[in-house]
Amino acid sequence: MKTYYQPLLGLTAATLLIGCGQREAPADRLSGQPGDTAGSEVRSVGTVKAPDGVAIRYEVAGRGDPTLVFVHGWSCDRSYWRPQIDDFTKSHRVVAVDLGGHGESGLDRKNWTMAAFAGDVRAVVEELNLQKVVLVGHSMGGPVILEAARLMPDRVVALIPVDFFSEVDRRIPAEQRKAFLGPMRADFSKTTRAFVRQAMFTPRSDSALAERIARDMAAASPAVAVSAMENLLQYDQGAALAAAKPPLRLINSDLWATDLEALRRRNPNISLAVVPGVGHFLMMEDPDEFNRILARAIRDLVRP
Repeated sequence: MKTYYQPLLGLTAATLLIGCGQREAPADRLSGQPGDTAGSEVRSVGTVKAPDGVAIRYEVAGRGDPTLVFVHGWSCDRSYWRPQIDDFTKSHRVVAVDLGGHGESGLDRKNWTMAAFAGDVRAVVEELNLQKVVLVGHSMGGPVILEAARLMPDRVVALIPVDFFSEVDRRIPAEQRKAFLGPMRADFSKTTRAFVRQAMFTPRSDSALAERIARDMAAASPAVAVSAMENLLQYDQGAALAAAKPPLRLINSDLWATDLEALRRRNPNISLAVVPGVGHFLMMEDPDEFNRILARAIRDLVRP
């Protein structure tokens, strides 16, 4: 089985470290047809300022502890969690965040780091005065929630990274990072769209969903996306995992191999669940199975 980093060796397009910028379409566009909110409960939508002044958009629905805070990945937005928002509002308070530079949030930041994104998450949690929080982060959202947990040690009770941490000991040399980012800087839209279609899905994935996601991610702000990717490629996964205090449950696809032994050498509080037969966007490709696994992770990790 190919590993999480293998597509980087060719350096033909965007990185495998991405998950899912700023767009004109409404936040529900990936839940069905653009703007389709059928089946969704009425939600409140708000805006808060991040520590650096960037406007951060978020939505809240449901009630019940712990509160689940969903954090999207690189070049995505909160709509990628629509199947989970619709489901978990029945039993939990649910919050979905548009990180700075993504979705409906502001663009006035120069360096799009994991620490800055973590500040976006903290700003929302503190604005809503959430006391018992489970952070769920897809792809780049995985590092973001680890950084956010450092900022809120008394509020975060569990961390659930989704399809990011797999080969924690692998390092990407500077020359590879430079070669990799070159095509993105030259033609971000074409490079991203091709890579997402080629590397983020399985042959069994729904081709319409794959095309919608690839087209959507390719429409992100290149300035935001390239900066965020450059910072992500240099992120020290091992150090972040070793410093994490709340219990962690990884939910990964089997698209890439996960070296659980190496991960546990960094943090013995890590456990793993796998959604089989899906691509990188497992929460969208098989939402029923993903939601079942997520519900079990919450029960296992959070003390009454």
